[in-house]
Order: sequence, then structure tokens, then C-alpha cells
Amino acid sequence: MKLKDKVVAVTGGGRGIGRAIALAHAAEGAKVAVLARTETDLEETVGLIEDAGGAGLAVPADLVDYGQVESAFATIVRELGPVDVLINNAGTYVAIGPVWEVDPDEWWNDVEVNVRPVYNCCRVVLPGMIARNGGRIINLIGGGTAAAFAFGSGYAVGKSGAMRLTECLAQEVGEANIAVLAMAPGLVRTAMTDYQMTSEAGKKYLQGVITRLQDGDELPPERAADLAVAISAGRFDRLTGRALTAWDNLDRVEAAIDDFLANDNRALRVTGLTAAHKPIE
Repeated sequence: MKLKDKVVAVTGGGRGIGRAIALAHAAEGAKVAVLARTETDLEETVGLIEDAGGAGLAVPADLVDYGQVESAFATIVRELGPVDVLINNAGTYVAIGPVWEVDPDEWWNDVEVNVRPVYNCCRVVLPGMIARNGGRIINLIGGGTAAAFAFGSGYAVGKSGAMRLTECLAQEVGEANIAVLAMAPGLVRTAMTDYQMTSEAGKKYLQGVITRLQDGDELPPERAADLAVAISAGRFDRLTGRALTAWDNLDRVEAAIDDFLANDNRALRVTGLTAAHKPIE
């Protein structure tokens, strides 16, 4: 087993992609804690883990609330042990439409829920990882990270923020033997995409996404889960601070790591803007 006795925490682990990630890690021998607000969903995930002979723990928490995150991870450490791998999967996309039409509170909620729990959870687990000189963090990204995402600007801002945080953390904790990577799961049929397909705003502004789903142009959540396991097991540690996708051929990615690093690929960059922010003369 690739992850025997490792402690893995998965946010948004009650359903969808997060559940698939949790199940895949448990199947590889990890002790898996799942975190989200809805306890019934978490208990169902844990039940599936235990039915398959694995070890799971449901930890309900509002991950936007730093105090609740502290308490949740204290429970994980007490029940399972120190966290070896943190997978920040929790996210939301509700504010669908042009900036001047969407509800301001819904727009900000999309930004906040896609980036603040990532910060909160990293803030809590990193001191322990640094003290133990090792660990891995996976931050899920999505549409709007690498390119503009019309009618999904709140989600895009949140996910691109998570990507930049991934890069910053990788530089800050590299000497502590901690790898921090971002991961795009691709278009997966989830409760989030179901909302996009059925809401009036989604029908109006996201016809391209709806058509792809109706045509079956999607990835199963297990693809993201397999990639997450590979990252958790250390296969892509050298790409710390960079992004992988569930549609990647992992053997080809592994073979191209030197090229990615030499050409500064798989990162969030603004073409032509120097790191020193020198003015154009």
C-alpha cells in the first residue's frame, strides 16, 4: 500500500470529488479524516471507508471559521495522529453571471470559500509538518485559474488565489521537506455542476459547460482521486508549487518534470511581467 498508516485530511470530503479522494486514499492504507459542514455526508463517506476495511473519521466544521478549523484538526491529531497529507478540496460556485448582475454577497462567498479554507487549513497543519520536517499539501484549483472564466469571476478569483497561495507556500516551506501542489480535477459531474445545469443563471450563461456534460465530455471523480494519491505518495514532489491535472498522462508528466522546471511551466504567470516588476522602457 502506497500510504499505509499515513494520516490524510480531505476537506469537502462528504461527497463528489472529495469523497472519491478520501476513498482512494483509504484504499491505499491511509487513515482518512473528512471535513465539511454537513455531518451526514461525512458519516456516509466514513461508512464507505469502513465497509471497505479502511479507517475514517468524520469531522464536521465550517472551514471558513479559523477557530472551528483549529478545533477540527486538534480532533484529527487526537484521534488519528499528526496530519501527513492535507488535501484542500472544499469549494463553491454559486454566483453565475456578469459581475454587474450577480449578488455581491454570493460573489464574495465564492471567492472566500475557494481560498480562505485553504489558508486556514494550511495555517493549522504547517507548524506540525515543519516540526516533523515533512508533509504534503494538495490544493484543488479549477476553471478560471489559468485563463479568464466569463460569468464565473468569483469562482475564478478564488481558485486562482488558491493557485498563487500554492506557489507562495512551496517557496516558504521547501526547506522543511514539504511539497505543495495544485491539482485541477477537470469537468466532473457533481452537486456543483448539477446546479450549473439546472439553475436559471446556469442555463443562461453556462451553456458551453451544460453541453459538454450532456455530451458526456467529463471526467469521473476517480481520475482526480488517482492523481491525488500519486501526489500524496510523493511521485511529483519535485513539482512543488506547480499544478497537475486529472487529464494528464502521469507517466508523460513524470518524464517531463525537468522540462517543466527549466521552462517554468505549470505555474501561474503573467507573460512579459518580470518578477522584479521593472517598468517597460
